[in-house]
Amino acid sequence: MNQEHEPEATRRDASDTESSRASRGWWDSNADEYQSEHGPFLGDDRFVWGPEGLDEADAALLGPAAELKGRRILEIGAGAAQCSRWLAAQGALPVALDLSHRQLQHALRIADGSADDPTQLVEADAGALPFRDGSFDLACSAYGALPFVADPVRVLREVRRVLRPGGRFVFSVSHPIRWAFPDEPGPEGLSVGASYFDRTPYVEQDESGRAVYVEHHRTLGDRVRDVVAAGFRLEDLVEPEWPEWNTQEWGGWSPLRGHLIPGTAIFVCSADA
Repeated sequence: MNQEHEPEATRRDASDTESSRASRGWWDSNADEYQSEHGPFLGDDRFVWGPEGLDEADAALLGPAAELKGRRILEIGAGAAQCSRWLAAQGALPVALDLSHRQLQHALRIADGSADDPTQLVEADAGALPFRDGSFDLACSAYGALPFVADPVRVLREVRRVLRPGGRFVFSVSHPIRWAFPDEPGPEGLSVGASYFDRTPYVEQDESGRAVYVEHHRTLGDRVRDVVAAGFRLEDLVEPEWPEWNTQEWGGWSPLRGHLIPGTAIFVCSADA
């Protein structure tokens, strides 16, 4: 009888094509478990920027909620489109894009055929957005796409292309400092275990060496340079503190670590004319 083998975790180079293929397969295979585990925290129509629980309703990083009405907004790496559903409730016209067909099926499940939900769902790669230039007023991404691509500037340039002049793009990723620490929520995750400057991707691969999960590390400086190289102006860099009300653990995120080191970095970018 064949036994399923656990993927091997390693650090090695991974191309954009290999990373994209691995991401699509991983999210299609793990979407059910992800939504089951994290769905209650994310909610069906809540816009959360990361495991700390920073809510767009409070942070207003895209702008005041009252000013979102009628705005065309692209969500990249939307998963089950929870953020887009919150945007729609503010009167915005969101488009939720994701690489994973299974994640978008969960978006349909949550909507449950509601005719009142104006959110459009699009299955596509963030590095080749299927939209005309200047199609959107705003764009956002909460842990979507950018941590998983080998060429983040390509994605950022695509987002810049589909934004109108003066538009805003806000995205969150794992805080780069976390790559120097073990991905553990307890005390063992508080000691530096690797070089912050080692940009070798984290890869999980099967027995044949085929990548089934890939995540790419960029330093904080790298992220800033990527934003600028894509034609954006960086307006703000938000590092959410861990709130007292949040007692959950999410992978390597936890109250213990969250009170000591940042877990999320949020980049607020503008597409100047």
